[in-house]
Amino acid sequence: MHFRASSVLLSPMDMFDDLLTSYLERTCDMEPALLQRINRETYLRETAPHMLSGHYQGRLLAFLSKLVSPTQILEVGTFTGYATLCLAEGLAAGGEIHTIDNNVELEDRVRDYFAQSDFNENIHYHLGDAAAIIPTIAGPLDLVFIDADKKNNGIYYELALEKSRTGGLILIDNVLWKGKAVKGASDNQTQQITALNDQLANDERIDKLILPVRDGLFLLRKR
Repeated sequence: MHFRASSVLLSPMDMFDDLLTSYLERTCDMEPALLQRINRETYLRETAPHMLSGHYQGRLLAFLSKLVSPTQILEVGTFTGYATLCLAEGLAAGGEIHTIDNNVELEDRVRDYFAQSDFNENIHYHLGDAAAIIPTIAGPLDLVFIDADKKNNGIYYELALEKSRTGGLILIDNVLWKGKAVKGASDNQTQQITALNDQLANDERIDKLILPVRDGLFLLRKR
């Protein structure tokens, strides 16, 4: 008996349900204690806690960073600093991570989290307009994580690509957009995301691959 692949495989939107997520989290490395605290406090205190990368995606970010062993990391979208600390785990000796956000209300708490980590001296926390700040950061960049306002992802990508070394890795989050990008939803934000996805799929300057992790993570390698 033969089955069409689409009839037996989970769709990207279904892959990371609660049951599977729980299993994946049990079979990957544990969150360090500080990250557990950030995770818990973000869900207790923030109105949009789902913006946090979380246990499984955080371990993925740390894993990729350790593979790259970057000297220079750029993160666009700090939020409460969870992903920042995950990415910092892979820094080469003396490496730096520049993280940018525009939410000044979170500044004190985020700086406190960083101060409690092993990476405080390696982190440069910028507040302001990422499109204006990225050009001021010295390259070449080895690893970039873009997880901020989606309408400007294309701008951040171009600025980051220009500063990235050959072989550098760029990650863009939320590219499946709760499955709306796959389904072809017509709302403005989904169309912005799918337009960039299509642009990246045809960009010959990079190798590219979407991982259906949580809300979709685009992996891009500069050729």
